[in-house]
Amino acid sequence: MTNSITTNALRALLYEVVTEPKPGLVNPASSGPHPDMDIYTFIDSSLSLESYFAAAVQIGQNFSATDLTKMFQQLRKRGIIAEKEMFTATHGVNTHKGAIFALGICACAESYSAVNNTELFLTITQMCRGLVHHDLVENNQLQTAGEKEFIQYQIGGARAQAEQGYPVVREVALPFLKNSTGTLQARPIDTLIKIAAVSVDSNLIKRAGNYSVIKWLHAGATKYLALGGYQTLAGRKQLQKLCRDCLIHNYSLGGCADLLIVTIFVALQRGYI
Repeated sequence: MTNSITTNALRALLYEVVTEPKPGLVNPASSGPHPDMDIYTFIDSSLSLESYFAAAVQIGQNFSATDLTKMFQQLRKRGIIAEKEMFTATHGVNTHKGAIFALGICACAESYSAVNNTELFLTITQMCRGLVHHDLVENNQLQTAGEKEFIQYQIGGARAQAEQGYPVVREVALPFLKNSTGTLQARPIDTLIKIAAVSVDSNLIKRAGNYSVIKWLHAGATKYLALGGYQTLAGRKQLQKLCRDCLIHNYSLGGCADLLIVTIFVALQRGYI
């Protein structure tokens, strides 16, 4: 079990970064609005995280107490080490900080669920119970973009998604990917834009400096899907426009990318792709 979960976590990271074209994100053909990183940075970063995902699986396998927030606390301590390993591999570039958080939770919860016969997303909600209040109310030092955005816009970002059991993945992205058609290139692209159509991406808000950019993203993503997505010429032209706009305005969809990684991981585990 350890090998399959760890391997699928790494596959999810690599599947996401090789998917192209993606608006506001690194892919093999373009660094997008991220001049300090490229496809090779992401490969190095992904491989540096193998021991972290293996540790996440072990934590989930071996945890026997009833309070799953303590399992999350164990994972978080190991995640701090993983961040240092990532930064060493990338020479200080933040490629996967969000994925260390989200995918680590999912790998740990998947491992725990397999041993204890529990449902993945329910396990995640139990692991992350009270996380937003703990991090963003009780201990908010205004150090990160997510903490600042919580104060300014009252959005919980990645922490809220985790505490709620990743509803965008559970209710939208995973069913969409499962039922999608087309090539293995096209299906993650369409799923990413489906995520973009419903998500409040804190990374995008940070880059834009305003909340109204979310309306722009939702409108552009919805139009792409209405045009038939990657399988139609009109859809591909709309995708090119989204890519150009992100490049021009220096927009990044890092939050959407993290949710795509989680979606791909669960899809791999369940045999949807």
